[in-house]
Amino acid sequence: MIINRYQPADLAEAFGIEMSSIEGAPVGAGWGRVSPGTASLPHQHDEIEAFVIVAGAGEIVVDGKRHPAEAGTVAMFEPFETHVIENTGTTDLVFADFYWRDPRQAARAAGAAARRRFDERPLFVFSTPPTPNGDLHLGHLAGPYLGADAFVRFQRMNGANAWHITGSDDFQSYVAAVSRRTGDEPASTAARYSAEIAETLALMDIVPDQYTVTSEDAGYPAGLRGFFSRVTGSSAVTRREDPALFDAVTGEYLYEVDVSGGCPGCGEATGGNICEECGEPNVCADLARPRSALSGEPPRRGAVERFSLPLHRFRAEIAAHHRLGRVPSRLRELADRVFRRAQLDVALTHPAQWGVSPAAPGATGQVIWAWPEMAYGFLHGIEALGRRLGRTWRADAPEQDWKFIHFFGYDNSFYHSILYPVLYRLAFPGWTPDIDYHVNEFYLLEGDKFSTSRRHAVWGKDILGPESVDAVRFFLARTRPEARRTQFDREVFENVLRTVLIGEWQHWLNDLGERVGKLFAGRAPDAGVWSPEHTAFLHRLETRLSALTGSLGPDGFSLNQAAAELAGLVGDARRFARLERATGELDGWRDEARTGIALELAAARLLAHCARPVMPRFAERLAAAFGEGAPAAWPRTVELLPPGTAVALADAVFFTPAPRAGRA
Repeated sequence: MIINRYQPADLAEAFGIEMSSIEGAPVGAGWGRVSPGTASLPHQHDEIEAFVIVAGAGEIVVDGKRHPAEAGTVAMFEPFETHVIENTGTTDLVFADFYWRDPRQAARAAGAAARRRFDERPLFVFSTPPTPNGDLHLGHLAGPYLGADAFVRFQRMNGANAWHITGSDDFQSYVAAVSRRTGDEPASTAARYSAEIAETLALMDIVPDQYTVTSEDAGYPAGLRGFFSRVTGSSAVTRREDPALFDAVTGEYLYEVDVSGGCPGCGEATGGNICEECGEPNVCADLARPRSALSGEPPRRGAVERFSLPLHRFRAEIAAHHRLGRVPSRLRELADRVFRRAQLDVALTHPAQWGVSPAAPGATGQVIWAWPEMAYGFLHGIEALGRRLGRTWRADAPEQDWKFIHFFGYDNSFYHSILYPVLYRLAFPGWTPDIDYHVNEFYLLEGDKFSTSRRHAVWGKDILGPESVDAVRFFLARTRPEARRTQFDREVFENVLRTVLIGEWQHWLNDLGERVGKLFAGRAPDAGVWSPEHTAFLHRLETRLSALTGSLGPDGFSLNQAAAELAGLVGDARRFARLERATGELDGWRDEARTGIALELAAARLLAHCARPVMPRFAERLAAAFGEGAPAAWPRTVELLPPGTAVALADAVFFTPAPRAGRA
């Protein structure tokens, strides 16, 4: 027998609250205390855990959903449920804590398709709005846009309410720089390239649910000013004079595209405000050996008053935020580097003509910096989408149950995963945004980064067409720079198209169709006698389905892995077909032969369903070969085609070599 009493003197800091242990219990056990107005850090673990509230009152937040808690409440958490206990009362909230491991239950929870309530919550999937200073190249497409599109397609097949939101980031300084070079007005430049971007996305079979053109949306400036006034209305943001750089010839203020130098963090060459190599921000005045892009001369130093955010004060808040959702270690490491600085004051406005001026007094001649602006742009996109869907979503009243999923390149990591959560906290103190982050590295071309400004790129319109889009999507999924920088090579792409998609995938499907026509009059046979090889192949297909589900799911999302698994599924089927071919037409083995064909058709049908998020046109064409519509639901298990189903695979054309095309 063990008797243990709650003793406040035994408590010590843990998980952001106070905890103690109960020694000798057959499971992990202890006491917890949450002081009024405080909460535990969000966390998840592999154990099953139970809280028994014995005093006080508050709320328990599980995967973003709030539940009232008071004395007499028992809350049990499944493995990997992100949970927080919060004291909303005026006295201590005290609870007994019990936890234990169940490996089987943890394994089931880790692979559950509906983890983290993705099947219940509105999922807003954001790809970084592209800058309309040029069209989209394959570096763009391989990164945020293909990622977000495939993510949304998979979630919808699993019954989730998911929407892809993006647009054009019109008020970037890069737009003004192009306009200065061409002699056009910034609005004209933005409109031209925004339209081109939307066209290229459509060629890639990416049609966002909301595409906001910020300089053309009549309600956007007022909404942005309202959001920014909330931010500046907090006690954290002030107007302050800080060092700045100015062109030595024209006297113009320099930031972003107009100035370059050595990164104060890593020493690599960088532009103003952010380093693409290490991901850290700079304030331009701290660049080593700065040079103006306007005159080519070293700039003169001066000072300017701007709205400024002392970001260094928010280390604890960002650490808590990064424990709430999916935050790759690459981003957590970046945050650690950024917050090692004793001070980092981020200017939220800059002297410029192109942009939206703040409503607050004291900012004459300045505009809201495009990157803080984007934090509002995501909320604006939700409200605009909601109007079309008949939802009451409001940009000025974000809801706790909203789930955000961000797709972006590593060079934008600081803004998405550090700056924006702080801005949301200042604008909406009562809202705890729950955000998952998916980051990609740089895609290279001939050893260098794809670049719009340097016109070093393979443009989307150079390679995309109705017959090539699936091959492009597959190749980009296979080679996109997820954990490291990768390289696009046109010859390698054409070789994959020729030898893998045509030489292996299409050849197998055509051959399967010919065998079904020859042996079963073009109709799917019913399975007959099963051999050990048959059961092994069925198990192999189930394993592939499980791996594909994991590679496209929210926790382990990886298009690299998904493309590899799709290719592996076809490889398994081709190997199985070769092994079964020897007895396929022997009279004494017809019952076994029809089982083999039925299993190959099951593999082809599985391929149609599982390829849908990555290669939607191919998936639809393959499903049509079985008389089915576009696959709408993600398969839960491998299923045989109904016996007698007409199979039109023998002459089907799924892939053709893409013609070479180019733009000047």
